[in-house]
Amino acid sequence: MITINAIIQAKQGQEEALFMELKKVVEPSREETGCVEYTLHQSLDEDGTFVFYETWEDEAALKAHVESEHYKAYRQATSELTDSRTVHKLRKV
Repeated sequence: MITINAIIQAKQGQEEALFMELKKVVEPSREETGCVEYTLHQSLDEDGTFVFYETWEDEAALKAHVESEHYKAYRQATSELTDSRTVHKLRKV
């Protein structure tokens, strides 16, 4: 299993627009083969900070996700709305 923790910070004034785009990728991602969990969180402490918590069965499932049309569309749609994006690729120990 592979867990992804992606922390995304909106550009100032783009918080709602980013949130709307992030929500669009959730359902299609959950339907992908190999997706165990795909959850979007919104920070209670920092405005405009969103976190994806994802679990994938294996590297092949994660790779297929990154190559999917809905993922590519999400990345393109959010590129001008995002101030920073930090991704942690994790395994349970």
